[in-house]
Amino acid sequence: MHFSEQVITIIILATLTGNYLIGMIADFLNLKNLTQPLPIEFKDHYNQKKYNDSQNYLKANTKFGFITSSVDLVIILVFWFSGGFQIIDSFVRSSNSGSIVSGLFFAGILLLLKLLISLPFTLYSTFVIEEKFGFNKTTPKLFFIDLIKSIILSITLGGILLSLILWFLEFGGQFAWVMCWAASTIFLLIVQYIVPTWIMPLFNKFTPLENGPLKEAIIKYAKSIDFSLSNIFVMDGSKRSSKSNAFFAGFGKNKRIVLFDTLIKKHSIEELISVLAHEMGHFKKKHIIKRMVLSIFQMGFVFYLISIFISHEGLFHAFFMKEVSIYAGLIFFGMLYSPIDLFISILFQVSSRKDEYEADLFAAKTIKDKQPFINALKKLSAHNLSNLTPHPFYVFLNYSHPPVLLRINSLKSL
Repeated sequence: MHFSEQVITIIILATLTGNYLIGMIADFLNLKNLTQPLPIEFKDHYNQKKYNDSQNYLKANTKFGFITSSVDLVIILVFWFSGGFQIIDSFVRSSNSGSIVSGLFFAGILLLLKLLISLPFTLYSTFVIEEKFGFNKTTPKLFFIDLIKSIILSITLGGILLSLILWFLEFGGQFAWVMCWAASTIFLLIVQYIVPTWIMPLFNKFTPLENGPLKEAIIKYAKSIDFSLSNIFVMDGSKRSSKSNAFFAGFGKNKRIVLFDTLIKKHSIEELISVLAHEMGHFKKKHIIKRMVLSIFQMGFVFYLISIFISHEGLFHAFFMKEVSIYAGLIFFGMLYSPIDLFISILFQVSSRKDEYEADLFAAKTIKDKQPFINALKKLSAHNLSNLTPHPFYVFLNYSHPPVLLRINSLKSL
């Protein structure tokens, strides 16, 4: 065994087990924090039963997450050390289809195996846990229709991008990583543009918000902050879940506000405007552009590292591969890159939580009343059975938004 092979094996093993153990510690601390009583701020929206339900919901998902992550870790290690990657590589090479087609089959088989392993867990989460707590509205038929659509989209869009990346890395020479970066950036921008108008309607029905007090209030507020707005839609989120949400999609002239039908039913006009003010705040504060630019630079960094490690023999020896290939190198590099990815994701989470506070502040100041947004946050938390007392370490690792109680206290301090 070469020294570089040993180092790579140790790094990847340490990353897999380290991520698993860190996740377990964070989950344990999060569950331990459930001993705290109902925060006074929420006594007007939670009774003791509702609070117990939110805690039981967290316990159910955490215990289930422990099972799924344990199974995933065992399967990855068994597959790795039993030579699973080499078995698949031998199979795809037997067709003599060329490196790019072989790469597509190699990645496709791995993704298919991952889908088959995860499917029972997804079914249990949807039809047992979510059903038990009153959230699931998805029928088995709709579930599998969604699954088929997702697979077709993944094959189409993912196949196009992966083919380009494999071609550039195979024939692009020393600047192949730059070509991959440019292609991925263009692909990202195109997808951002087509998601609202082409992809999302494949899964949900989007109905223009009908004329009335809510639409008038939204347009009036948008004008008050000089926010160009023409597309306001209601999404039939209730056909899959009773949970509520609102979001922006797309950019430029193609951007649209989307309100879940469940959100409209449970909130006053003032509260809905405050939620949308928060989302518009992300645009006005340039958070969306900032996140996209950071993601693009991260992609460039990743592709540069790929160009260094993609053909490193030690990487392939660590996974018991007999031949070096671009397509397998991409998979193995992804596992080697995990420690850096964890570090970067934590930095992104920290930045995201800061952006959420800024958007909260924007909403409160532009509406000139913080109470509607505070009420909306409380209602959303109660309706979605959110964890009101997450442990700081769990928040540090996993939360893109600050805990709701901290957001409310921040708003009250204005």
